[in-house]
Amino acid sequence: MSKFRRMNQIFAADGRAVVAALDGFAFSMTTSGIDDTSLQIDQLVDAGLDTALVTYGQAKTYEHELSKVTTVLRVDANTEIYDSSVPNTQLFFDIKDALKLGASGVVCMTFPGASKREADSNHMLTKLAHQSAKWKVPVIAEALPFGYPVTSPKSNDPHYIATAVRLSAELGADIIKTRFTGTEEDALITGSTSQPVLALGGPKTDTLTYFKFVQHCIEIGARGVAVGRNITQSQSPVGIVAGLNAIVHNNADANTAFEIFKNYEKKNKKEG
Repeated sequence: MSKFRRMNQIFAADGRAVVAALDGFAFSMTTSGIDDTSLQIDQLVDAGLDTALVTYGQAKTYEHELSKVTTVLRVDANTEIYDSSVPNTQLFFDIKDALKLGASGVVCMTFPGASKREADSNHMLTKLAHQSAKWKVPVIAEALPFGYPVTSPKSNDPHYIATAVRLSAELGADIIKTRFTGTEEDALITGSTSQPVLALGGPKTDTLTYFKFVQHCIEIGARGVAVGRNITQSQSPVGIVAGLNAIVHNNADANTAFEIFKNYEKKNKKEG
């Protein structure tokens, strides 16, 4: 299969994607809701989910459920799993593992500007890029300036994020997942490369505020969102996905998306 065809499995026909980041077990203790959400994949797909980021273990455990959606394999993992700052990551899987599992792509983190990790993380990305050229499997770089969390003004500065995005593209990434700040300067991020950029899901927040953030990201040029906790820790993951689908694929505003979400939430309460 060509890389073009696999990219079209990750993104919908309009070139955008609603992505559920279900890969938290590889790098975080904040994983509540992921297993329950994984069991609802068919409902999430019906609501507009395009792709799921998963770990190797999930791909095996939820093989039946994940057969209904395009998957991207998380190939790196935190080497200090109890440290929420994700101080170090290493490559534990690669593109050949993704192919064995039927995944359409791979994802790994890079940490531009992090003195102790920058080189290693960039080497992981380039190793995957070399494999990608051979096996025609897209590589997503989760480019996080200075490290996993936002710890300084620079780590959440669109100028620095844009540089990280461009570096990832130059090192061979086909898609870049990264932070957006919610400011107009985010246009620097999407304008830094011709490769598609996905907005990182971000911290858990209230639903309307989150939809406003996603609307901003799409208006500023993001090709979609990769959302973890704001899906998995919602009272209605299906409703969140339906709202995201409206914004990402139909250019709906946040208030319209929120009404869609509330309708799903009411339905859940009646069924419960």
